[in-house]
Amino acid sequence: MKNWTYTRNQKLLLDFNPWVSLISITLIAGFVIASFVFLRQLADVFSHTQAWIANQSGWFFVLLTNLILAFMIYLAIGRFGGVRLGGANTKPEFSRIAWFAMLFSAGMGIGLLFYSVAEPMYHLVTPPHGAEPRTAAAAEDAMITTFLHWGLHAWGIYTLVGLALAYFAFNRKQPLSIRAVFEPVLGERIHGGWGHAIDILATVATLFGVATSLGLGVSQVNAGLHHVFDIPQTTSIKIILIVCITFVATLSVVSGLDRGIKRLSEINMIAAAVLLLFVLLAGPTLFILNGFVENLGQYLNSFFYLGFWNETYTGGSWQNGWTVFYWGWWIAWSPFVGMFIARISKGRTIREFITGVLLVPTLLTFFWLSVFGDSALYIELFTDSNMAQAVNDNLARSLFFFFDHLPSAAGTDLPGFLITAASLLATLVVITFFVTSSDSGSLVIDIISAGGKPNPPVIQRIFWASTEGVVAAALLIGGGLTALQTAAIATGLPFALVLLVMIFSLYRGLSHDHPETNV
Repeated sequence: MKNWTYTRNQKLLLDFNPWVSLISITLIAGFVIASFVFLRQLADVFSHTQAWIANQSGWFFVLLTNLILAFMIYLAIGRFGGVRLGGANTKPEFSRIAWFAMLFSAGMGIGLLFYSVAEPMYHLVTPPHGAEPRTAAAAEDAMITTFLHWGLHAWGIYTLVGLALAYFAFNRKQPLSIRAVFEPVLGERIHGGWGHAIDILATVATLFGVATSLGLGVSQVNAGLHHVFDIPQTTSIKIILIVCITFVATLSVVSGLDRGIKRLSEINMIAAAVLLLFVLLAGPTLFILNGFVENLGQYLNSFFYLGFWNETYTGGSWQNGWTVFYWGWWIAWSPFVGMFIARISKGRTIREFITGVLLVPTLLTFFWLSVFGDSALYIELFTDSNMAQAVNDNLARSLFFFFDHLPSAAGTDLPGFLITAASLLATLVVITFFVTSSDSGSLVIDIISAGGKPNPPVIQRIFWASTEGVVAAALLIGGGLTALQTAAIATGLPFALVLLVMIFSLYRGLSHDHPETNV
């Protein structure tokens, strides 16, 4: 379907699948309108919907994430491990170091900044597995639970989607589209209603997944500005911030990949690295390094217990707001992250792809969590500071409370300007993550809605970037953090069923193409 748009030097044609685009837009518009028309009722709806979905389908999310991870390990060590993405003679486009760096940047986003202090602090005060609050046992439990949510299970989901997209795009020469992965199961029906339904689910899930991150990010930006400049923390201020930052993301879209998103990504990673190094050196360095090693061992030791734990015998509801939310969030993000990973991984073998995507970003994420999480735990356990309650009262300000208390962890008087600079740098990192997530997310949604075409028109990316901002604003107005969590779970659930079929389809495609393949 073609229409007009205009740039300085060339004409760009609108290029989208009308069924996927128009139905997705209708569903999203219906949600946004409902958010404003039924404002008072919606907060209760979000709360009850999240509880119902989590209670009824939590076991399915837990089972599915373990099944996906097991399938990825099977492919890595099994007879398909030597299959090369793109064909036997295809060379990787990027060096391993560059590839590893991009893998980490793909999965590290606003959420990791939001929760790296907040989650360990929350679990310290409210331990999920029966430990006494604010004790060493609770601190250990807090870190390994945080590792569970950000570790192998999360990256297993991304690995499945990325591998499936890469294999069908590079080896079977299909469009870079979610529907193409299901050709071994659906045959020519991927070009009809079934294919449209899959891409609609992927579009809506990705948009709400990215919007959830944007909502968390703008809450943290507002918290940082309040902390440093005493700007009020209100919904109105958050909406203004969404408009401003979405405008910057739109400028990045217009600038193009090389001039816009690439430069912002480089600034983003440098700023994040400086922030990480500052906390590592200014905080309890030896405690952090010891904690990283011990956290890793405890995570591996408790891997199966944590991975399959489902609150069956304790009868609580803790898991609904944490583990089930995370699994839904990662599933909603998987088309976005998976498509990015697929695009940079041509030339890798399946074994190399799975090993790299599963292990390298996970270890880097664990180190980030240990630097910030263990520093916060040290402050709470071994100093006179009482930070945990403040964090639990306002999760969005957790990172900035942390910087205020960092001098007590360092054991020396850090200059006040360094703490202020760290808070400002953290706010800048959140903003740049916001912009890059919005830009990259709009590109992926546009690729899906354009039927897998890798370079859709800029004007469509502008539309989707703006839509992400509108949805994030609607979620914040409609119900705040609860609404964001509900959006992730509600859109993640139907797409979880898609991932279940994706496992079978990928295996069937590999078996058909490589019947005699050996390890």
